[in-house]
Amino acid sequence: MSVRPIVIFPDTALKVPAEPVEQFDGALRALADDLHDTIRAAPGVGITAPHIGVPLRLVVLDLPELGGRRDYANPEILGFSQETMEHTEGSVSMPGATETVTRPRAVDIRFRDLDGAIHEERLEGFAAICMQHEIDQLDGMFWLQRLSKLKRDRLIRRWEKSRK
Repeated sequence: MSVRPIVIFPDTALKVPAEPVEQFDGALRALADDLHDTIRAAPGVGITAPHIGVPLRLVVLDLPELGGRRDYANPEILGFSQETMEHTEGSVSMPGATETVTRPRAVDIRFRDLDGAIHEERLEGFAAICMQHEIDQLDGMFWLQRLSKLKRDRLIRRWEKSRK
């Protein structure tokens, strides 16, 4: 287990859709452990394998609402609630940059655990927001794409200025 370097925006690796996890073995468990160590060090609450340059559909969330660490291989959204909520989002790949995003308040998902067993569950509130954010990343959609062009351009300018 180790903390891995995080891919920083605007690296093109953040735009590439991740490949499905096909091997449920010790290497996958080690990758999930590294993701967990990395997100705790960042700090943050969610991370995907693409955030550390590994193009696999693996998400690790560490939220009190979920009882702590949860690992999701090949997560997919089966359905959304009609009700939405606003939340301030950011990314470990763009530290310090945040903006309000509106997303469905609840999602029904299907995923595999690290042993390959299939599960379905409903996530609500902050956990639902986090999972949608991370699935977007797995699909090669960086969270900024959820913003209007005006908000996105302003945020990128502020972030780039802060990095100098």
